[in-house]
Formats: sequence, structure tokens, C-alpha cells
Amino acid sequence: MSTKKRLFLLDAYALIFRGYYALIKNPRINSKGMDTSAIMGFMNSLFDVIRREKPDHLAVCFDKDGSAERTELFPEYKANRDETPDAIRVAVPWIQDILKAMHIPCIERSGLEADDIIGTLSRQAEAEGFEVFMVTPDKDFGQLVTEHTFMYRPARMGNGIEIWGIPEVQKRFGVERPEQVIDYLGMMGDASDNIPGFPGVGDKTAKKFIAEYGSVEGLLANVDQLKGKMKEKIEANAELGLLSKKLATICLDCDVEFDAEDFELSMPDSQKVQELFEELEFRRLKEQFLKLFSGEAEPAAQVSSTETARKQQREAGSGQFSLFGDAAESQPLEEYSGRRTIADVDHHYQAVASGMARKLFLQSLMSQTRVCFDTETTSLNPLEAELVGIAFSWEAGKGFYLPFSESREEALELLEELRPFFEDTNIEKIGQNLKYDIKVLRMYGIEVKGPLFDTMLAHYLINPDMRHNMDVLAETYLNYSPVPISDLIGKKGKNQLSMRDVPLEDQKEYAVEDADITLQLAHQFEGELKEAGTAGLFRDIEIPLLRVLADMELEGIKLDTDFLGSLAAALNSDIEKLEQQIYQDAGEEFNIGSPKQLGEILFDKMKLVDKPKKTRTGQYSTAEDVLSSLAKDHPIIQHVLDYRGLTKLKSTYVDALPEQVAAGTGRVHTDYMQTVAATGRLSSNNPNLQNIPIRTERGRQVRKAFVPRDSDYCLMAADYSQIELRIIAALSEEDNMIESFKKGEDIHRSTAARVFGVSQEEVTREQRANAKTVNFGIIYGVSAFGLSNQTDLSRTEAKELIDTYYKTYPKLRNYISDQIDFARENGYVQTVLGRRRYLKDINGSNAVVRGAAERNAVNAPIQGSAADIIKIAMIRIHDKLQAGNYKTKMLLQVHDELVFDLYKAEEKEVCAMIVEEMENAYELSVPLVVDMGLGDNWLEAH
Repeated sequence: MSTKKRLFLLDAYALIFRGYYALIKNPRINSKGMDTSAIMGFMNSLFDVIRREKPDHLAVCFDKDGSAERTELFPEYKANRDETPDAIRVAVPWIQDILKAMHIPCIERSGLEADDIIGTLSRQAEAEGFEVFMVTPDKDFGQLVTEHTFMYRPARMGNGIEIWGIPEVQKRFGVERPEQVIDYLGMMGDASDNIPGFPGVGDKTAKKFIAEYGSVEGLLANVDQLKGKMKEKIEANAELGLLSKKLATICLDCDVEFDAEDFELSMPDSQKVQELFEELEFRRLKEQFLKLFSGEAEPAAQVSSTETARKQQREAGSGQFSLFGDAAESQPLEEYSGRRTIADVDHHYQAVASGMARKLFLQSLMSQTRVCFDTETTSLNPLEAELVGIAFSWEAGKGFYLPFSESREEALELLEELRPFFEDTNIEKIGQNLKYDIKVLRMYGIEVKGPLFDTMLAHYLINPDMRHNMDVLAETYLNYSPVPISDLIGKKGKNQLSMRDVPLEDQKEYAVEDADITLQLAHQFEGELKEAGTAGLFRDIEIPLLRVLADMELEGIKLDTDFLGSLAAALNSDIEKLEQQIYQDAGEEFNIGSPKQLGEILFDKMKLVDKPKKTRTGQYSTAEDVLSSLAKDHPIIQHVLDYRGLTKLKSTYVDALPEQVAAGTGRVHTDYMQTVAATGRLSSNNPNLQNIPIRTERGRQVRKAFVPRDSDYCLMAADYSQIELRIIAALSEEDNMIESFKKGEDIHRSTAARVFGVSQEEVTREQRANAKTVNFGIIYGVSAFGLSNQTDLSRTEAKELIDTYYKTYPKLRNYISDQIDFARENGYVQTVLGRRRYLKDINGSNAVVRGAAERNAVNAPIQGSAADIIKIAMIRIHDKLQAGNYKTKMLLQVHDELVFDLYKAEEKEVCAMIVEEMENAYELSVPLVVDMGLGDNWLEAH
């Protein structure tokens, strides 16, 4: 092993951008609405280097103002790059503050790139006897590699770190000497830096030229040996090739100086670093920091992937069972790429056998006040799922697993032993997506009682814009990488195996790992809910609603499949007629469902517009918004839109709904999701009942297929009337609007009368329609252009209407302005119950993105408040239906509407109760009004 001292030079921006984009699909947003992905990504990379390598000397090099020399040579240098994301601009000062607190040098010089700083420092340090490691994913650094200077490419995407010495550079670039990488880049160019290179020269050709001629200059000296167009291109672009080589050359004599003493890794200002991490809400990184600099870090052990780490850990265990099961201790392994698997930390997971072991386990279980549990099943459908096992954990790093027999009789016997736990009203049950577990256990006759804590719901309230699945939460908050279930289950031919096919040892590890992680997340999220001011919303709304939704989903709704069959036939006839009409309009037959063929017909053949919009691939855009804007002027467009609407209706609902009827119940059981819409609205899936189109006749007919369970029942729909307008009137304290609602006036007619200066009796149908469009459009930031597109008004008329509208309702404009100002200052807006919507782009430099955030600042509190109010009503109605032992059941929630299977004998009493609870769910300065309807199907009731 080398005795040389080692210097690690980090390419700051390369690692910052890499960290930011690695988390782009799951950005890390803290409670202040700040996107901390770039900071977290960089710090993970830094800590990983320190943990793995324990470097003697280390520095971080930053670009500053770009390369003055290269830009002077070639003004287009890096001119193709997108504007730096705001999250990265914000991140850099934070990162530099953290580095300064850690006493790590931040090296930057105006007019120099980090590449040049690193190149210069590496040569100076090497001359002083150091081994230098350039920490960067950027291939350009290959030119700097020597016997004592290496590229250190950080781990990514499951691949380990890569250290490139001379052999690796030779292999990667096809060169004899690393400095020939400059010629390689000069020949083929570099799109990321906008270095042009020779036209027509790519990777293979550049390597060929390097092998034959050695350099750009060697190629130009032998251009006569080339043939055809390649010869012409090289000759014509000789100066461009030489310029490209200059641009690709990393400078080795910048105005920076290596001082070994300054670069020595020393003890940081621990208090300052912790304060910065606390402000950023980096709890796990704070723990890593304390561990790294307290001398407790584990010895480095290279692993190639998290799965390898897990395998090594398992091989280290004895595989024997103790009284409760497997008690083998695991050897801690080095954290990989800034993350750990459960296998990387000490844990004690036990499989509970029968007899005395189970008795002792049950005694311990019943003595707890909080327990996390997680069911393992054979299916994601709780109506079909069979229990394979249940994991329990009530202490971090420890847990138990109870496997279930395939025999339902034996499974029921085991559940009877567990019934006292599940039905104990004093023991809090913790889980991730508890609704699923509750439904599975209900199918076995077990009620889950007592307080609940669902980590998925908790995180949704803490950070609604992130994903809330187990893997993301474990990696973000606990720095764990759980093993995917697919790694355990795998496939057997074409048949997917189930959890029952997994060996007991793997079942135990996977199941208890989830329970252990979930328990730790619950501890983490309790404090964060309080910090975000959403603990009450979690406790009083989302958790009680979880039980309500479980009951609704298990109840399901009856479907008239015969009616859908007749509707399918009618739709087929309509679709066929539209097909023929479109062919007649076009003058030929073509595939209407093909965007490419449709675009060619509309814009090449028929030339409906002069400059048609195109997609990124150069194909004509036939998107819905593009076609809708043309529909008024071209009949074929409307026919195409109608055709699309009917074919989608048929495939999505009319054909699909009968397939989703559960065999055991004869009903459709939708799955309501509480954690999808950032505004707080519920969404439904399998099937999605909230997107059934109701503006068209055929769309409305789909609702006719939903029917009561039998002749003793009817369907009842209760719908909030204009709840969003009522909320905006109350929140803005707009007197004129509040007065109209209190008088029970038609708000759209009242608005039209005020705006157009006529009495309500004189308002025309067109005026009311325009006023209605503005009323709802204001919530979503409608512009004159948008209003013009939605009405028959010209853009000038639309602008005048909006201006008059704001004069009529002056407090409304002030409210909108105040909401945007609040969001800019705080990074979020909130509903009447304190549900937050974080708006990370509200202060962004991109006008389009910022405008979208401003619109969300206005409509999120309105939509979210409406969602909160109907949730309160659902909880209260459900409780009263249960307390009164009514036969009436709540079946569906669709936006502002609730649908019930109403037992006819209970009609008077139950309907009055439902209206009472809905209209008094939340007190506003305007009355909440509920419209109610009854019918033999959902369409009639609505």
C-alpha cells in the first residue's frame, strides 16, 4: 500500500448538479418549502468520500463566472447550457457555509473553471509527493491522469465508485497517453460544453484518428490520406479542430497555490455545522456528520451494491433460530454511496415459532403502548389477499415475524390469538398505508381498533409534493435502502411468484425490515408534524378518514353490467359514424388514432393552419389543447375530438368497468388515495370514478350503470353547491359576493348583473355564462387570452370584463395579491385547517414556472379548504351512520359530492342528518348549501 499522502479535490458543481438531478423525481423539500436536493446530494458525496477514504487532505473547487479565456476564444463556449436551476443557485452559498464550518477549503477564482483549478493544484501537489484524486464524474479530467493523479468517479445508480488510472483512461478513450484525451475531445467535440470539434467525427472515428495520427495536429498533417467527404470536412474545419483542442485543454498554471497545511482535513466547527444542518432540516446528515467526526465511523469495506451488502451480512450470520427465531447478529458494513441497508446496522429480527415462543411474544406484545405492524400477503388486492405473515416492531432495530400457514383454518386460529392486540383500544398501531392492512384483516374478521399512526399520511402532510412510498422515505429520512420485494420474489417463467414462495428467512428479513423502518419513521414524523403545524390535521382529519375510506372501499357499489353492454353497442355505432364523417372530411381513410397520420392529414394535406405546432421530435402536435383551439373553425377537428372522447369513454369505462367487478361481492371497489393530490383532494383508482366525463350525454350515461344493492335501496347524491366560490368569498371577505350568497342569489347571475350594469332580471343567458366563466376562472388565474378562448369574447372584451370584475369585487383582487405575497415570504400557503401547499418556485427566476406557482398560491387554499370540509363531513356522517346502526352506507366521494346506498325506510331521518352534517362541517361567513337527489341509479340521483 502506498505511503504517500493523499489529496482529494472535489469538482463542486459537477457533484452539485449530479446530486440535484439524481433527486429530480423526488425532490427533497423541507418544511419551509426549500428544495434542498442539491445540498443533500453534494453532502452525501462529500461524506461518502470522507467515510470511505479518510483523506489526509481535501478541498472543494468551484467555478466562478465561467472561463474568461475560453469565452474570449469562442463566445459560444457553453452557450447552449440551460439556465442554472434556482435550487442550485440557492444551494451553493449553503454548501460553502457548511464547508467553511467544516474547515474545508473552498477554492474559486473569478474567470476560472474548477477544471483548471483542479488541474493546477493536482500538478503542484503531485510535485510535492502527494497522490491526487480528482472527485468528479466529468470525463474531461481523463487528460490529467498520471501515475500519481487519478480520477475518482463517485458511486451512482447501484454501481460502485470507479478509480481511473492510466490503464482505465487508455481503455475508455483508446489513447496511448492520457494527455491525448485533449485530442480526442478536440476531434469529436463536447456537446455539454458546446465545443464543436470536427463535423461528422464521433467517438469511434476520433479513436481511429488518435490511433493512426496521434493528435489533432497529426491528423491535419496527414489529411491527404483521407478520402471523400470526411477529407473535405477535416480540411474545411481545420481551424475549428485546433480551436476545439484549445477549448478542451485544462489549464495547469492558474493563479492558485497548493499549501499542504491549508488543505489538511481537520476537526470542524461542530456546533456551526449542526446549526446549519438543523436549519436545513438534515437530521440524518447531522447524525452522519457526528459519527464521522467522533471517531465512530466503521472501517471501510468496499461493496458493489446494496444487494451485495445484504448478501455479505446474511453470510456472516449463523442462520440458526433462537426461542423467538433467528437471533444471528450481523456485522455492520460500510455505508454505500451515502446510504445504508438495514443489513448495514445492528438489528435483531426474530421469527416467532409456535408453542412457548409465541406465548412469550404475545405477552410482550400486549404490554406495549405503541406497536408497528406490517402484513405480508399474496396480493395487492385486499379482497383477494391471503396472509403470509405479520411483522411487529416496537423498538428500533428489533422486530418479530409471525408466519402464517396456507391453511385458512390455521391462519384464523393464529389471528384469534392476535385479536386482543388488534382490538385493544389503548395500544397505538403504527403502519405504512394502514388502510390496506386494515382491509386485509377485516376480510379475516379482525377489526383494528385504537389510535393509529400512518407514516404515509404523516409524510403527506409534512411534504405533500414528494412521493411517500417506503423506499423514498427510508432513503430520505433514515438513510436506508430497503431491498425491493421484486428482488425476493423474482419470476418463475411467465408466472410471478408470490411472497409465499419466498423462504421464511427472506420473508422475515423483508417484513420486519419494513416494520422496523416504519417505526423509526413514525418517531421522526411526530416532531415534524408539530413543526409544520399539521399534527391536528393528521390526528383529527386524515387518520379518522382512513377508517371511513376503508369501510367505503370494502362496501363497494353495484354495477349494472347489462346496461353497460347496451351502452357499448351504442358507442360503437356512434364511433363508426364519426369515423366515416372524418374520412369524408379528409377525403381519404387513415388511422385516426395515429397522431402522426392525423397531423399529416390536418396540416400537410388540408393545411388548416399556416404554422402548425410541432412536438420535440418534429412531428405535428395533435394534442387536445392544440386541436381544441381550432375546433370552432374546422368541422373535422370537432369530429376528431368527439371521436377521441367516445373511444376513450368506451375503453376506460364502458369496456373496463365490468372487468373490475369483484367476483366475491358482485360490486366495484374503488381505492381512494389520500396522498396523491397536493391540495388535499382525494383521488380514486381501480377504477377512477372521479374522472367519468359528465359534460357529454354519453359520459353522463356511464353513471346510469351504478345502481343500489336491491329494491329496498336507492342511490342518494349530496353535492355541495358552488363550495369553492363560497370559500373564496369568505377568505377574501368580499362583501358583495358574501351578500349574494347570504341572500341565496344565483351567484353567476348576480355577478353578471353587477359586471354588466343591469338588473338580475335583465341578465342574458350569454352574460350569465361569461360571468360564470370568470367566477371560476379567477380561482385559476384566468387571463384575457384564456377567457377569450373559453368564450365568444374578443381578447379586448375579455380584458375589459376581467377589469370590471375586479372593480366589482375589489377585496378579491387584494386577497389574491396577499396570498401571493404570503407565499413569497413563507414558501407555502394553507387551507382553513392549516393544510400546507409548498411552492418552491414562487420566487423563481423563470416567469412561466413562477406564474404557475402564483396561481397555485391562490387556488390551493380554496381547493384544499373544500377538500378539508368534505372530509370533516364524511367523518361525522360515517360516525353517525355507525352509531345509529343504520343500514344506509356511504359509497363514493367524487370531488364535492357524496353518494349513498340509501335504505328507503331511513330516507327522511338519514337525509336530514346528511344535509345537517355537510352544511355545518365548517363555519364560514357564507352559508354552505347542499343539493340532494334520489334515484334508481347514480345519474338520476345526481
